[in-house]
Amino acid sequence: MKLILIAGSLALFLSLFGTPVLIKALARRGYGQIIRDDGPATHQTKRGTPTMGGIIIIFATLVAYLFAHAITGSSITISAALILGLMFLLALVGFIDDYMKISRQNSRGISGKQKIFGQVLFAAMFGYLGIHFPDQNGLTPISLNLSTVQDTSISLGAVLVIIWVAFMVTATSNGVNLTDGLDGLATGASVMTFLAFVLIGVWEFGQSCAVALSNNCYNVRDPLDLAVLAAALAGACTGFLWWNASPAKIFMGDTGSLALGGALAGLATTLRVELLLIPLGGLFVIITLSVALQVIYFKITGGKRLFKMAPLQHHFELMGWGEVTIVLRFWIIAGLSVALGLGLFYTQWVAS
Repeated sequence: MKLILIAGSLALFLSLFGTPVLIKALARRGYGQIIRDDGPATHQTKRGTPTMGGIIIIFATLVAYLFAHAITGSSITISAALILGLMFLLALVGFIDDYMKISRQNSRGISGKQKIFGQVLFAAMFGYLGIHFPDQNGLTPISLNLSTVQDTSISLGAVLVIIWVAFMVTATSNGVNLTDGLDGLATGASVMTFLAFVLIGVWEFGQSCAVALSNNCYNVRDPLDLAVLAAALAGACTGFLWWNASPAKIFMGDTGSLALGGALAGLATTLRVELLLIPLGGLFVIITLSVALQVIYFKITGGKRLFKMAPLQHHFELMGWGEVTIVLRFWIIAGLSVALGLGLFYTQWVAS
């Protein structure tokens, strides 16, 4: 528990006090947000707000995680290292996209195909490496079995696991990216989900088959250290939220949203709760579905729109809802989704 407290509190401190420094540095270089002309008119006031704030989230998470291990003398686990690597590589894809938008002074960065290719490539690398590096109990960071609220007996095999992980990571990183359209919306929802993973990691450690052998114990390689990483991510996002809340002084950009989505999927995969990510990240799922439904409906009806604008949060903006109202109500949805996910997780354990 000491590791979790140190990592979470230090990440919060670094992000809270490091973000203003990053804001000044980005503003001096003119790295401001580019706003689409076809979006809500109220968003034009945000033009020029420093972006690429995901840099400080990743920095605070990494430093806090490493420092917590250094002062406690604990070893860094391969599971957490793989997720950190995945975050960095996805952040690199997002950084290139953000930088190209700024340098071109328009909302077009890298193409959608290039972004998806980078996400799938790095996610597949994460999946491939994750099924290697067994510990003394033969457990690898990623299981070859499909997991719901814990590992099932459904074996997927190496190839299907890599494909499945690539899909999960790509879908989740894009889901967070689509949600990051209003001040603080994606950041606040991410905090709640990361805190849920802290609880899941601690619970799985306490009920690990290596500690408490029973019918409902968990065969997870590094649950406690994954909880430490989740705590660092929650702390970093909370500190950033102070400056990202409306009116935002900085945006995380694709640099942050792609990395956070990758971290969420990575934690769900390594903690063996892959399908539980759907309720835990319910808000991200809903917003992603709104985009998919908009596209499908547009094609089926020959140009009609199901929503005034997608993603869903912009639909409510065009209906006249205030930005803060939308964010708060969507946070309530995110909180209820996390509660549902944790309820399903605990219910399964009790039922077993």
